[in-house]
Amino acid sequence: MQPLFMQPVFQEKIWGGNRLRTVFGLDIPNDKIGEDWAISGHPHGVSIVQNGPYKGQSLDKLWAEQKELFGHPTEEVFPLLVKILDAEDDLSVQVHPDDAYGLAHEGELGKTECWYVIDAAPGAEIIYGHTAQTKEELSQMIADKKWDELFVHVPVKKGDFFYVPSGTIHAIGKGILILETQQSSDTTYRVYDYDRKDDQGQTRELHVQQSVDVTTVPALKPTISISETRNGKSSIITYLKTDFFNVYEWQVKGSLIFKKQAPYTLATVIEGYGKLVVDGETFELELGTSFLLPNQIEKWEVQGDVRIIASEPGKK
Repeated sequence: MQPLFMQPVFQEKIWGGNRLRTVFGLDIPNDKIGEDWAISGHPHGVSIVQNGPYKGQSLDKLWAEQKELFGHPTEEVFPLLVKILDAEDDLSVQVHPDDAYGLAHEGELGKTECWYVIDAAPGAEIIYGHTAQTKEELSQMIADKKWDELFVHVPVKKGDFFYVPSGTIHAIGKGILILETQQSSDTTYRVYDYDRKDDQGQTRELHVQQSVDVTTVPALKPTISISETRNGKSSIITYLKTDFFNVYEWQVKGSLIFKKQAPYTLATVIEGYGKLVVDGETFELELGTSFLLPNQIEKWEVQGDVRIIASEPGKK
Protein backbone atom coordinates (compact mmCIF):
# COMPACT_ATOMS: atom_id res chain seq x y z
CA MET A 1 0.00 0.00 0.00
CA GLN A 2 1.28 3.44 -0.97
CA PRO A 3 0.63 6.78 0.71
CA LEU A 4 -1.89 8.89 -1.17
CA PHE A 5 -0.34 12.15 -2.39
CA MET A 6 -2.91 14.90 -2.98
CA GLN A 7 -3.25 17.52 -5.70
CA PRO A 8 -3.69 21.00 -4.16
CA VAL A 9 -6.99 22.83 -4.66
CA PHE A 10 -6.54 26.61 -4.75
CA GLN A 11 -9.14 29.12 -3.58
CA GLU A 12 -9.01 32.77 -4.68
CA LYS A 13 -9.77 35.23 -1.87
CA ILE A 14 -10.09 39.00 -1.55
CA TRP A 15 -7.35 38.84 1.10
CA GLY A 16 -5.09 36.31 -0.70
CA GLY A 17 -1.56 36.71 -2.05
CA ASN A 18 1.18 34.85 -3.90
CA ARG A 19 3.21 33.17 -1.14
CA LEU A 20 1.90 29.73 -2.02
CA ARG A 21 4.10 30.23 -5.09
CA THR A 22 6.98 32.33 -3.71
CA VAL A 23 7.37 30.33 -0.46
CA PHE A 24 5.98 26.89 -1.30
CA GLY A 25 6.71 26.75 -5.02
CA LEU A 26 3.12 25.79 -5.85
CA ASP A 27 1.75 26.58 -9.31
CA ILE A 28 -1.02 28.99 -8.34
CA PRO A 29 -3.15 30.59 -11.08
CA ASN A 30 -2.91 34.22 -9.87
CA ASP A 31 -1.66 36.48 -7.08
CA LYS A 32 -4.87 36.47 -5.01
CA ILE A 33 -4.81 32.86 -3.81
CA GLY A 34 -5.73 32.76 -0.15
CA GLU A 35 -6.07 29.05 0.45
CA ASP A 36 -4.53 25.76 -0.62
CA TRP A 37 -6.99 23.03 0.31
CA ALA A 38 -4.22 20.50 0.76
CA ILE A 39 -6.30 17.50 1.88
CA SER A 40 -10.05 17.79 1.42
CA GLY A 41 -13.14 15.71 0.84
CA HIS A 42 -15.39 18.78 0.91
CA PRO A 43 -17.50 19.39 -2.22
CA HIS A 44 -16.20 22.98 -2.51
CA GLY A 45 -12.71 21.64 -3.23
CA VAL A 46 -12.08 17.89 -3.36
CA SER A 47 -8.57 16.44 -3.33
CA ILE A 48 -7.51 14.17 -6.19
CA VAL A 49 -4.93 11.42 -5.64
CA GLN A 50 -1.76 11.95 -7.69
CA ASN A 51 -0.12 8.53 -7.49
CA GLY A 52 -0.48 4.77 -7.29
CA PRO A 53 -3.47 2.54 -7.96
CA TYR A 54 -5.93 5.25 -6.89
CA LYS A 55 -4.40 7.97 -9.10
CA GLY A 56 -7.07 10.32 -10.46
CA GLN A 57 -9.67 9.34 -7.88
CA SER A 58 -11.23 11.87 -5.54
CA LEU A 59 -10.96 11.64 -1.77
CA ASP A 60 -14.73 11.80 -1.26
CA LYS A 61 -15.25 8.88 -3.64
CA LEU A 62 -12.59 6.81 -1.92
CA TRP A 63 -14.21 7.60 1.42
CA ALA A 64 -17.57 6.35 0.13
CA GLU A 65 -16.36 3.30 -1.81
CA GLN A 66 -13.02 2.18 -0.29
CA LYS A 67 -13.74 2.35 3.41
CA GLU A 68 -10.96 -0.10 4.24
CA LEU A 69 -8.46 2.66 3.42
CA PHE A 70 -9.76 4.59 6.43
CA GLY A 71 -10.39 1.74 8.88
CA HIS A 72 -14.09 1.37 8.01
CA PRO A 73 -15.31 4.70 9.48
CA THR A 74 -18.96 5.36 10.30
CA GLU A 75 -19.02 9.07 9.39
CA GLU A 76 -20.88 9.92 6.18
CA VAL A 77 -18.24 12.41 4.98
CA PHE A 78 -14.48 12.64 5.28
CA PRO A 79 -14.32 14.59 8.55
CA LEU A 80 -11.11 16.62 8.24
CA LEU A 81 -9.80 19.40 6.02
CA VAL A 82 -6.19 20.65 5.92
CA LYS A 83 -5.41 24.06 4.43
CA ILE A 84 -2.49 26.42 3.98
CA LEU A 85 -3.67 30.04 4.24
CA ASP A 86 -1.82 33.06 2.88
CA ALA A 87 -3.21 36.21 4.49
CA GLU A 88 -1.85 39.03 2.35
CA ASP A 89 -4.57 41.16 3.98
CA ASP A 90 -6.77 40.79 7.07
CA LEU A 91 -9.42 38.09 6.95
CA SER A 92 -12.93 39.01 8.02
CA VAL A 93 -13.78 38.73 11.71
CA GLN A 94 -15.84 35.58 11.83
CA VAL A 95 -17.22 32.69 13.84
CA HIS A 96 -18.20 29.10 13.00
CA PRO A 97 -21.09 26.98 14.28
CA ASP A 98 -20.87 23.68 16.13
CA ASP A 99 -22.10 20.44 14.59
CA ALA A 100 -25.67 20.76 15.87
CA TYR A 101 -26.18 24.27 14.45
CA GLY A 102 -24.22 23.57 11.26
CA LEU A 103 -26.18 20.44 10.42
CA ALA A 104 -29.53 22.06 11.29
CA HIS A 105 -28.98 25.34 9.43
CA GLU A 106 -26.34 24.64 6.76
CA GLY A 107 -26.61 20.90 6.15
CA GLU A 108 -22.97 20.29 7.00
CA LEU A 109 -20.64 19.81 9.95
CA GLY A 110 -19.73 22.61 12.29
CA LYS A 111 -16.21 23.95 12.26
CA THR A 112 -13.70 23.59 15.02
CA GLU A 113 -10.21 24.38 13.77
CA CYS A 114 -6.63 25.01 14.85
CA TRP A 115 -3.72 27.01 13.44
CA TYR A 116 0.01 26.47 13.19
CA VAL A 117 1.75 29.74 12.29
CA ILE A 118 4.20 28.91 9.51
CA ASP A 119 5.38 32.51 9.27
CA ALA A 120 4.32 35.96 10.45
CA ALA A 121 5.42 39.45 9.54
CA PRO A 122 6.76 41.67 12.35
CA GLY A 123 3.84 43.07 14.31
CA ALA A 124 1.35 40.55 12.90
CA GLU A 125 -1.65 39.73 15.06
CA ILE A 126 -4.86 37.76 15.13
CA ILE A 127 -8.26 38.45 16.61
CA TYR A 128 -8.95 35.69 19.12
CA GLY A 129 -11.97 36.14 21.34
CA HIS A 130 -14.21 39.00 22.47
CA THR A 131 -15.11 40.99 25.56
CA ALA A 132 -18.93 40.72 25.66
CA GLN A 133 -20.36 39.12 28.79
CA THR A 134 -23.88 38.40 27.48
CA LYS A 135 -25.54 37.78 24.12
CA GLU A 136 -27.37 41.08 24.52
CA GLU A 137 -24.10 42.93 25.06
CA LEU A 138 -22.57 41.16 22.05
CA SER A 139 -25.50 42.19 19.83
CA GLN A 140 -25.35 45.79 21.06
CA MET A 141 -21.59 46.14 20.59
CA ILE A 142 -21.91 44.82 17.04
CA ALA A 143 -24.82 47.19 16.34
CA ASP A 144 -22.80 50.11 17.75
CA LYS A 145 -19.70 49.00 15.78
CA LYS A 146 -17.53 49.05 18.91
CA TRP A 147 -14.91 46.90 17.19
CA ASP A 148 -11.93 48.16 19.20
CA GLU A 149 -13.72 47.36 22.45
CA LEU A 150 -15.23 44.06 21.32
CA PHE A 151 -12.38 42.17 19.65
CA VAL A 152 -9.35 40.78 21.47
CA HIS A 153 -6.09 41.20 19.53
CA VAL A 154 -3.20 38.76 20.08
CA PRO A 155 0.31 39.18 18.62
CA VAL A 156 1.66 36.12 16.79
CA LYS A 157 5.02 34.83 15.62
CA LYS A 158 6.36 31.91 13.63
CA GLY A 159 5.79 28.60 15.42
CA ASP A 160 2.76 29.69 17.47
CA PHE A 161 -0.20 27.33 17.73
CA PHE A 162 -3.85 28.23 18.42
CA TYR A 163 -6.93 26.10 19.07
CA VAL A 164 -10.11 27.70 17.70
CA PRO A 165 -13.22 25.79 18.82
CA SER A 166 -16.57 26.47 17.17
CA GLY A 167 -18.16 29.56 18.73
CA THR A 168 -14.85 31.47 18.89
CA ILE A 169 -14.79 34.92 17.28
CA HIS A 170 -11.53 35.09 15.34
CA ALA A 171 -9.63 36.53 12.40
CA ILE A 172 -6.24 35.88 10.85
CA GLY A 173 -4.35 39.15 10.36
CA LYS A 174 -2.36 40.26 7.34
CA GLY A 175 1.18 39.02 6.92
CA ILE A 176 0.46 35.59 8.40
CA LEU A 177 0.97 32.20 6.74
CA ILE A 178 -0.90 29.41 8.52
CA LEU A 179 -1.52 25.70 8.30
CA GLU A 180 -5.08 25.05 9.41
CA THR A 181 -6.48 21.71 10.52
CA GLN A 182 -10.28 21.78 10.76
CA GLN A 183 -13.49 19.87 10.51
CA SER A 184 -14.68 19.43 6.95
CA SER A 185 -16.93 22.48 6.77
CA ASP A 186 -17.06 25.66 4.71
CA THR A 187 -19.59 27.50 6.87
CA THR A 188 -18.35 30.93 7.96
CA TYR A 189 -20.42 33.66 9.60
CA ARG A 190 -18.86 37.11 9.12
CA VAL A 191 -19.20 39.53 12.02
CA TYR A 192 -17.19 42.36 10.45
CA ASP A 193 -15.26 42.85 7.21
CA TYR A 194 -13.67 46.31 7.54
CA ASP A 195 -16.31 47.75 5.16
CA ARG A 196 -14.09 46.76 2.24
CA LYS A 197 -15.41 46.29 -1.28
CA ASP A 198 -14.72 43.60 -3.88
CA ASP A 199 -13.74 44.18 -7.53
CA GLN A 200 -17.38 44.98 -8.35
CA GLY A 201 -17.56 47.60 -5.60
CA GLN A 202 -19.76 45.42 -3.40
CA THR A 203 -19.30 44.83 0.31
CA ARG A 204 -19.32 41.19 1.34
CA GLU A 205 -22.33 39.77 3.14
CA LEU A 206 -22.31 39.81 6.93
CA HIS A 207 -24.12 37.24 9.09
CA VAL A 208 -24.76 39.12 12.31
CA GLN A 209 -27.71 37.13 13.65
CA GLN A 210 -26.08 33.78 12.96
CA SER A 211 -22.87 35.07 14.53
CA VAL A 212 -24.67 36.06 17.71
CA ASP A 213 -26.51 32.72 17.73
CA VAL A 214 -23.37 30.59 17.62
CA THR A 215 -20.78 32.69 19.50
CA THR A 216 -19.76 31.38 22.91
CA VAL A 217 -20.52 34.07 25.50
CA PRO A 218 -18.57 34.89 27.61
CA ALA A 219 -15.61 33.95 25.43
CA LEU A 220 -13.63 30.89 26.45
CA LYS A 221 -9.87 30.81 26.01
CA PRO A 222 -9.13 27.12 25.53
CA THR A 223 -6.15 25.72 27.37
CA ILE A 224 -3.89 23.37 25.45
CA SER A 225 -1.10 21.19 26.75
CA ILE A 226 1.81 20.97 24.30
CA SER A 227 4.31 18.15 24.80
CA GLU A 228 7.46 16.99 23.00
CA THR A 229 8.97 13.53 22.60
CA ARG A 230 12.58 13.55 21.44
CA ASN A 231 14.37 10.83 19.50
CA GLY A 232 17.99 11.75 18.82
CA LYS A 233 17.98 15.03 16.89
CA SER A 234 14.35 14.49 15.85
CA SER A 235 11.19 15.06 17.83
CA ILE A 236 7.41 14.78 17.76
CA ILE A 237 5.45 17.69 19.24
CA THR A 238 1.87 16.95 20.27
CA TYR A 239 -0.14 20.15 20.02
CA LEU A 240 -3.68 19.00 20.49
CA LYS A 241 -5.90 16.00 21.12
CA THR A 242 -9.63 16.64 20.74
CA ASP A 243 -12.79 14.80 19.77
CA PHE A 244 -12.33 16.11 16.23
CA PHE A 245 -8.61 15.74 15.52
CA ASN A 246 -5.17 15.22 17.00
CA VAL A 247 -2.41 17.46 15.66
CA TYR A 248 1.37 16.95 15.72
CA GLU A 249 4.57 18.42 14.37
CA TRP A 250 7.19 15.99 13.10
CA GLN A 251 10.63 17.60 13.31
CA VAL A 252 12.97 15.22 11.53
CA LYS A 253 16.73 15.64 11.39
CA GLY A 254 18.18 12.45 9.99
CA SER A 255 15.55 9.75 10.37
CA LEU A 256 12.46 8.96 12.41
CA ILE A 257 10.30 5.83 12.35
CA PHE A 258 6.57 6.10 13.04
CA LYS A 259 4.01 3.45 13.96
CA LYS A 260 0.31 3.77 13.20
CA GLN A 261 -1.64 5.34 16.06
CA ALA A 262 -4.93 6.02 14.28
CA PRO A 263 -7.05 4.68 11.38
CA TYR A 264 -5.32 7.11 8.98
CA THR A 265 -2.92 10.05 9.13
CA LEU A 266 -2.74 13.32 7.18
CA ALA A 267 0.53 15.20 6.68
CA THR A 268 1.83 18.39 5.01
CA VAL A 269 5.46 19.46 4.61
CA ILE A 270 5.90 23.02 5.94
CA GLU A 271 9.70 23.32 5.89
CA GLY A 272 12.72 21.57 4.43
CA TYR A 273 13.05 18.48 2.29
CA GLY A 274 12.90 14.78 3.03
CA LYS A 275 11.90 11.32 1.96
CA LEU A 276 9.07 9.05 3.06
CA VAL A 277 9.83 5.32 3.13
CA VAL A 278 6.91 2.86 3.17
CA ASP A 279 7.45 -0.90 2.75
CA GLY A 280 10.83 -0.31 1.12
CA GLU A 281 9.46 2.24 -1.37
CA THR A 282 10.75 5.83 -1.23
CA PHE A 283 8.72 8.97 -1.96
CA GLU A 284 10.02 12.55 -2.23
CA LEU A 285 8.79 15.07 0.36
CA GLU A 286 9.07 18.60 -0.99
CA LEU A 287 7.80 21.82 0.56
CA GLY A 288 4.00 21.99 0.29
CA THR A 289 3.58 18.24 -0.33
CA SER A 290 0.51 16.73 1.32
CA PHE A 291 -0.30 13.06 1.72
CA LEU A 292 -2.60 10.62 3.47
CA LEU A 293 -1.36 7.41 5.06
CA PRO A 294 -4.16 4.82 4.72
CA ASN A 295 -5.13 2.31 7.39
CA GLN A 296 -3.12 -0.51 5.82
CA ILE A 297 0.22 1.27 6.42
CA GLU A 298 1.38 0.12 9.85
CA LYS A 299 4.68 1.99 9.98
CA TRP A 300 6.73 4.45 7.95
CA GLU A 301 10.02 6.31 8.07
CA VAL A 302 10.71 9.99 7.38
CA GLN A 303 14.26 10.89 6.39
CA GLY A 304 15.99 14.24 5.81
CA ASP A 305 15.80 17.69 7.39
CA VAL A 306 12.10 18.39 7.29
CA ARG A 307 9.19 19.69 9.35
CA ILE A 308 5.71 18.26 8.85
CA ILE A 309 2.35 19.07 10.43
CA ALA A 310 0.40 15.85 10.81
CA SER A 311 -3.12 15.10 11.99
CA GLU A 312 -5.44 12.19 12.56
CA PRO A 313 -9.11 11.79 13.47
CA GLY A 314 -9.92 12.31 17.14
CA LYS A 315 -11.60 9.72 19.29
CA LYS A 316 -15.16 10.79 19.96
